[in-house]
Amino acid sequence: MDKIIAEKAQNELTMILLYLSRFTEGSRFSDGKDFYAWKGYDFDILNSLDDKDYIRQGERPSRRKSVYLTETGIDYAKELLEKYGIKDWD
Repeated sequence: MDKIIAEKAQNELTMILLYLSRFTEGSRFSDGKDFYAWKGYDFDILNSLDDKDYIRQGERPSRRKSVYLTETGIDYAKELLEKYGIKDWD
């Protein structure tokens, strides 16, 4: 694998961690396919991922403790798992 710059790696690895630590709201959603993740990462990175529509932080991001993973974000995270050779949860 070619080396990548640290900033790009930080963005990609944050997306991977958001995806791997995902959860659902269970009883709120009948299909259980809406994924959320706790946000405890660099705000600039989260804002960048939100701008790319990989996650959504809501109208007042500073008050939210979790983010919503979009379908685009889930697909992107799966591509990154493949890129880094990480196996998804079974």
